[in-house]
Amino acid sequence: MRIRGVGQAREWGAAHPAAVDAGIALLVQAAVTMPFVVPRPPELEPATWPAYGLTTLTVLPLVWRRRAPMAVLLAVLAASGVYRLAVDGPGQPLPYQGLVCVYTIAVLAPARQRAVTAALLLVAVPVSVWLNTRSARELTFSLFVFGAAYVFGRLTDARQRAHRVEEERAAARERARIAREMHDILSHAVSLMIVQAEAGPVAVRRAPERAEAAFEAISATGRDAMDQLRRMLGVLRDDDAGDGRSPQPDLGGLPALVDRVRSGGLDVRYETAGEVSGLPAPLAAAVYRIVQEALTNAVRHSGAGSVTVRVERAAGRLTALVRDDGRGPAAGAGRPGGHGLTGIRERAAAHGGAAHVGPGPDGRGFEVRAVLPVPDAAEVRA
Repeated sequence: MRIRGVGQAREWGAAHPAAVDAGIALLVQAAVTMPFVVPRPPELEPATWPAYGLTTLTVLPLVWRRRAPMAVLLAVLAASGVYRLAVDGPGQPLPYQGLVCVYTIAVLAPARQRAVTAALLLVAVPVSVWLNTRSARELTFSLFVFGAAYVFGRLTDARQRAHRVEEERAAARERARIAREMHDILSHAVSLMIVQAEAGPVAVRRAPERAEAAFEAISATGRDAMDQLRRMLGVLRDDDAGDGRSPQPDLGGLPALVDRVRSGGLDVRYETAGEVSGLPAPLAAAVYRIVQEALTNAVRHSGAGSVTVRVERAAGRLTALVRDDGRGPAAGAGRPGGHGLTGIRERAAAHGGAAHVGPGPDGRGFEVRAVLPVPDAAEVRA
């Protein structure tokens, strides 16, 4: 709850920078007001309203600190100089206005302005100390606090840059994930529909009942693809993952996937070994997509008559094997380098596993074998 509150506060601050700057100015004004309301020793002159007005003038420029940080620093230094030379007002424990300006310049200003600021402070701070206390201790302390403000500003800038880079990388990963999902859904559906459509005219002449089944398979495949795309787009429009519209399939959908491929005339056998249920949702979705893409390649490229799909869980590993009896990689030259097979490797690697694609046993046919580590029951519950 605390982390969410901090994140929401940061988002609000990023969306309302003027309000944040006004709040900072009010906070600094409250800090510099303290010496005016605290009783002063009798030997000192009482605080006056003109002195307080000049103090307010040193704070007011902070409202524009993001728009023109260098100009704000010069305005603060000028107003502070007038305050020290023209009135006998109470001193401040810390140079709050200057610290805010230095921090802002360290975060937002280019390197040249930061260098000018450093040179300006190396002159202004000793002059200010000499006009007031002429104390080496005060000089050391002032240089330290201004240096700390600058260092904190540079650290904030580095953190913000790293955050932006991570956001860009996350966006790139998300684009790649969506591209893989779209490729798997559309490639699989279109491949099956093409196979069914090409077989339709022959079936109409020789076996009308098979033609009717082919058209029904085309319709079912298209509806399934549309449903998956609709759910995916729904999740993209709404970040609320609790609305039940997750597009991720699981291993429970593999029998239906096999049936759709089998309806296209390809003999597909589906086998399981071990306990393949109860897997983490991301892992189950990855295995489903790996099998789907392997079947799509078999339909499109292999010329196979039969395909074996086997999912096995044993010894902390889940193995997904799709093997066909088709032409193999020599005749299907485009298969090993396709985007789909690249996606298979990426999905396996994303879950700490690996995928092998290549010729089947004795160099015949083609097989896709993905091996992924499976967490134990305690890790799944966590």
